[in-house]
Amino acid sequence: MNRRRGGLGAAVTALALLPLAGCMTVHGERESIPSVQQKKAAAVLANFLTVNNRANKANSPQDIRTVESGVLGATDEAGLRARHTNHPQGNAGYQPLAFSDARYLIPKQVGWPKYFVADVATNRGKDSRWLLVFRHAGPDQPWKAVYVAAVPAAHMPDFAKDKDGYAVDLGLGGTDLLVQPGQLSQTYAAYLEKGEGAGTFAEGRSTTQVRADRAALGKTANSVTQYADQPASGGDFTPVALRTADGGAVVFFATRHQSRATFRAGYKLSLDEDTKALMTGTPKTSITRSTVADELVTVPGAGGGKVTFLSRVVGLVSAKGE
Repeated sequence: MNRRRGGLGAAVTALALLPLAGCMTVHGERESIPSVQQKKAAAVLANFLTVNNRANKANSPQDIRTVESGVLGATDEAGLRARHTNHPQGNAGYQPLAFSDARYLIPKQVGWPKYFVADVATNRGKDSRWLLVFRHAGPDQPWKAVYVAAVPAAHMPDFAKDKDGYAVDLGLGGTDLLVQPGQLSQTYAAYLEKGEGAGTFAEGRSTTQVRADRAALGKTANSVTQYADQPASGGDFTPVALRTADGGAVVFFATRHQSRATFRAGYKLSLDEDTKALMTGTPKTSITRSTVADELVTVPGAGGGKVTFLSRVVGLVSAKGE
């Protein structure tokens, strides 16, 4: 998985429990049950890895769509589409992704969608682990990977567990967190675009540095660039929040971004091959790039603090020339 990602297949419908007499079915749409059995989670992860490697070797967006969705699927599908346009023969030099030491964060949930998180070591870096979020929309729907984050081992959060050893899902609202999980995408987009809520976020590459870079690049001798930021929080872009042992949470969420660069007359524009492959229109005076960002943050609880980024990956999904 080349910093683009993958998903899974198959679904869990209900969990059968055997009492002393008779048989009782616990329905996932009404009862709080584990989102998936660990054996099934392992099978989903294995299928994801197989399909992801096949898709990246063949430059096949069709394959990746079967196992990915949400922000992960959007960036990977666009990237593979671009690479297929430029290299339809595939990538003979692709080095297969490998997982090891897989651990599973499985919350108890009522109804659908349901999700779980796979925490894995990879052959893409010794000092970090990947957190992959898998979600399925219903009992007859396939599991798909919707978020991924590479987290340095030294910064990996300590996840809280309930009395039965399951991860603790926080939902989208009604928590004691500094920012409700369901509001993070909107809050972050408003911060990037307008500087609102600056005290909410810790300084760093994904916050103060982004705004500083935009200020520096907004007007140059050759171009003027305008930026727009929007939340992305519906369907498979819905945030996922898990309680951490310190009383806070980790939240996976996504945002959408646009940048429109207008160039001076006579400026010779240079574009990378992926942008060219995803381009519509002819870039005579301007280019509008549309991206989505796959983000993981820690959010403090009642004890105070700021939202801190653990991972942020931005992927180009389209470009328009005018």
